Amino acid sequence: MDHDEGPPTHTAAVWAPALAPAAPRDMCTDCGLSRTAEAKRCGRACQFIKPDYAASEARVHGRPRDPARPDELFFGPFRRMVRAALKAPRSGAQWTGITTRLAERLLETGAVEAVLTMAPDPADNWKPMPVIITRADGMAQARGMRMGYAPLLALLEPVRERGFKRIAVIGIPCQVYALRAIEEDLGLDRLYVIGTPCSDNTTTENFHTFLDLLADDPSTITYLEFRADYYVELRFTNGTKKEIPFLKLPISKLPPDFFPLTCRTCVDYTNVLADITVGYMGGEGQQWLLVRNERGEELLGLLGDEVQLSEPGSAGKRKNAVAGFLANTERAAGGLPLRSMPDWLRPIVGWLMPRIGPRGLEFARSRLEMKACETVVHLRRAMPRRVRYMVPAHVWALVEPYGLKPTAEELPRPSRDT
Repeated sequence: MDHDEGPPTHTAAVWAPALAPAAPRDMCTDCGLSRTAEAKRCGRACQFIKPDYAASEARVHGRPRDPARPDELFFGPFRRMVRAALKAPRSGAQWTGITTRLAERLLETGAVEAVLTMAPDPADNWKPMPVIITRADGMAQARGMRMGYAPLLALLEPVRERGFKRIAVIGIPCQVYALRAIEEDLGLDRLYVIGTPCSDNTTTENFHTFLDLLADDPSTITYLEFRADYYVELRFTNGTKKEIPFLKLPISKLPPDFFPLTCRTCVDYTNVLADITVGYMGGEGQQWLLVRNERGEELLGLLGDEVQLSEPGSAGKRKNAVAGFLANTERAAGGLPLRSMPDWLRPIVGWLMPRIGPRGLEFARSRLEMKACETVVHLRRAMPRRVRYMVPAHVWALVEPYGLKPTAEELPRPSRDT
């Protein structure tokens, strides 16, 4: 649903412009580009057509992934990785509120005139609504997690119409990849990109189906988070909390198309083209920051002593977990039923996973390898001709230890810059 909050004014802190309808696209997450007057740019900008990560990373960060730094194979170019937490967590934030606080600081200091991000839809708190925020106090409305497709890049046209030249964008990987592809066409004086990781999006309607399976009264759920300790945390309107082990989630009750093919074949979990990625996978209960370039350093510097930083940890082994995930993914892709763990064993394994399973950076590496395996398996099944275009060389390197190797027809084409 599109929203129009009336004509823009210079005093409105949050503005949700009316948006054009999306153009029909195959393998589309509706980043918003097809809703603009130059919808044909999708052909060169879409992550799901012919992405070129090597060239894009070199253009944005000044260099591609460094083979001498093994973690860049997983997470993309970065200057440093840290665990982080705001010393004064923000109410309503998904973690401590680092993402929205970065945007607040950009607006407070005058570094940008506007921030493009998501706020909750007035009719559904879980549905994302693209908004333009022009005052720091408006960022409070953007705190928390939304689930669903969100045409963020459609906001670039009203931004241009208002004459904004210095902006920040908070986006997920498919939005950021397209943004970087058209960045030079935007005529901006300054662009900051704050990225959040993403791998498994779905429609807001599907997400409500999931919530219905988690609580007797799903309308009272105010917060949901998949944590790195193998639990999902729920919070409710009455102030109570509920923790559900991953192994006890009702995944088998979800429809087969709950996650679209785009999300099952996404190769950019960590948002590698952002200036700074703000996530949780390697945080061990805190947030996890990947500062990717000089602008990312500038963003983190805006927080000053408001943020507590520490070195990320790593523990456990990922190989068995990833191999088991691959086996289940291959069975599911072949239409076979997933192997079910006996109910008596689930509490034991659920107790063991946070203690001996991959944790910290090893947990993050395992998720990247799982996503890489999933990409290859599902593309081979559903769209084999796209494998050579959509699976970059660094993804083949991630899946090789698990026996997945490209055929001659699947080998990636060389980067345009090589």
